[in-house]
Amino acid sequence: MAGRRARERKQRARRRIIGWSIALAVVVAVAIAATWALPRVLDRFSGPEDYAGPGTGEVIVQVQSGQNGYDVAGTLVEQDVIASAEAFTEILVADPSIQLHPGAYRVAQQMSAQGALDAILDPANRVELRVTVPEGFTRVQAYERIERDLGIPFSELIALDGAPADFGLPAGAPNLDGWLFPATYTFDEGVTAAQVLETMIDRQRQALDAAGVPEEDRQRVLVEASMVQREARLPDDFGRVARVFQNRLDIGMPLQSDATVAYGTGNLHVVTTTAEERADASNPYNTYANPGLPVGPIGAPGDAAIQAALNPTPGEWLYFVTVNPETGETVFSNTLAEHDQGVARFQQWLRDNPGWGG
Repeated sequence: MAGRRARERKQRARRRIIGWSIALAVVVAVAIAATWALPRVLDRFSGPEDYAGPGTGEVIVQVQSGQNGYDVAGTLVEQDVIASAEAFTEILVADPSIQLHPGAYRVAQQMSAQGALDAILDPANRVELRVTVPEGFTRVQAYERIERDLGIPFSELIALDGAPADFGLPAGAPNLDGWLFPATYTFDEGVTAAQVLETMIDRQRQALDAAGVPEEDRQRVLVEASMVQREARLPDDFGRVARVFQNRLDIGMPLQSDATVAYGTGNLHVVTTTAEERADASNPYNTYANPGLPVGPIGAPGDAAIQAALNPTPGEWLYFVTVNPETGETVFSNTLAEHDQGVARFQQWLRDNPGWGG
């Protein structure tokens, strides 16, 4: 009897242990399930992942033309500006009036979605690149300036230079010279060489349109205007220089411009040319040895030079010479004898100022 009771007590104890084990297993399973599910439940009620605070550091974000809010959100996530695309797009969906404009913007990393949006909408954070091309600059000088100020390699610019037709220029254009309007330009970060050149060419087209130049006359006008731009030193002389060239063209007289010869040789820093250079007819820009206009513009003419080429100052001059390169004083003459007197003054100035201008 006593043995039977003992066996029953052991059986009851074993059943209790089994029961406790099962209960414990259930509790552990529930705890594991809760650990896995609770964050997801909380996420459903707390919203998408988002950074807190204004962020740190600095990064340039590019909003491309044609991108929508989802595209921009993806870019922001890639650059670790925001924690999730959803946090950004939810704001845009909630307010359809928000407009994102193409451009480059300076923002921080790991900032809130709202903070990132505010930064992109703030004009003060827009990043712009600026370059100024002075009047008279050749295309090579312009490319050097663009490389310096915009960071676009000279090699990329010169590679595009040999195909003027790709930019819609006249068939007779040997390169882009004359078509890169002299002005100050601003560009967004990431602008390409082709985009820069296209912008400058479009600006020159606007100038020609404003001056009323027919499309078939554009190349010729730019050639003449570029010569005026390089030869005339003072504003009042632009129209007179243009008149000298026009008078010579009217009678078939060589233009004899040292500026065109120098352009063809590449020695743009000099104020005079040598007898050998002036006799070299293989230089297509040599207006001493070759009749008529040179084969193309020799630099970037501005509005004043274009107007002078279109409306030369009335006069019978056939000659001009700058007698003082420092002040720009220029003498205009009707006859060769008068011109020789001006040349003598210029040569005397050079003797008085040895080494000036190469």
